[in-house]
Amino acid sequence: MNRLKALATLAAVVLAVAPAQAAIAADNPYQRGPAPTTAALDASQGPYAVSQSRVTGASGFGGGTVYYPTSTADGTFGGVAIAPGFTEYWSQISWLGPRIASHGFVVIGIDTLTTLDQPDQRGDELLAALNYLTTQSDARSRVDASRLAVAGHSMGGGGSLEASRDRPSLQAAVPLAPWDSTKSWTDIKVPTLIIGAQNDSIAPVASHAIPFYNSIPAATEKAYTELRGASHLFPLSVNTVTGRMSVAWLKRFVDNDTRYDQFICPGPTGTDISDYRNTCPLTL
Repeated sequence: MNRLKALATLAAVVLAVAPAQAAIAADNPYQRGPAPTTAALDASQGPYAVSQSRVTGASGFGGGTVYYPTSTADGTFGGVAIAPGFTEYWSQISWLGPRIASHGFVVIGIDTLTTLDQPDQRGDELLAALNYLTTQSDARSRVDASRLAVAGHSMGGGGSLEASRDRPSLQAAVPLAPWDSTKSWTDIKVPTLIIGAQNDSIAPVASHAIPFYNSIPAATEKAYTELRGASHLFPLSVNTVTGRMSVAWLKRFVDNDTRYDQFICPGPTGTDISDYRNTCPLTL
């Protein structure tokens, strides 16, 4: 009898929880994928299998690669454009493409028109890539054109700030070791996560990442993660904290998924982190 009562109690709990979870999903039609864990975000592959297609002959940027979930069961996904840095090609930071896409995004990693393009040019190229992604790419039917984001490394990171300023309807930006001659971003309204490197000698955080972060208005959701001991080139190889925080930020602000708040507030800790700042509690 006791065992039967226990089973009945367990069944009642399951029945009570299931409608609550369904209600949460119904309240947020953009929620995608299972409940997140640190281990899942730190893995090389998220919950979605990913396919890819090459981009050539596109207008406004130098081509690249589109990564997208193979499943269509969950409907459309948010879109993300990512730009490399000065003298770099997409292939040098390409690990970010499938990593982010496997958590439920359509990602376009771009090459720039020339490797010497400046941040404002890279910002224009990121926006051109988003336009291509949503209207011409092989994955266009999988992208929700109302939920788009940008990211980039170095001058590509500066480009993501430029794009955010130019298109405030973007849902998120993730500049990595950003470089830009513009130091003040008081007009940015796009939720922005800046990831800097403590030992960056090309875009020192004291003259780039931190002033950029500080200048973004307090009314704009923002966070700053600094990687202890890292150099400017940290995105050129797989970086676990960068992958975790980038996905968490995009899931939170492109998918409106509050399950990811736990990774932003209070944020990452441990020996890999030398500084973390944010606008917690999140209000969007």
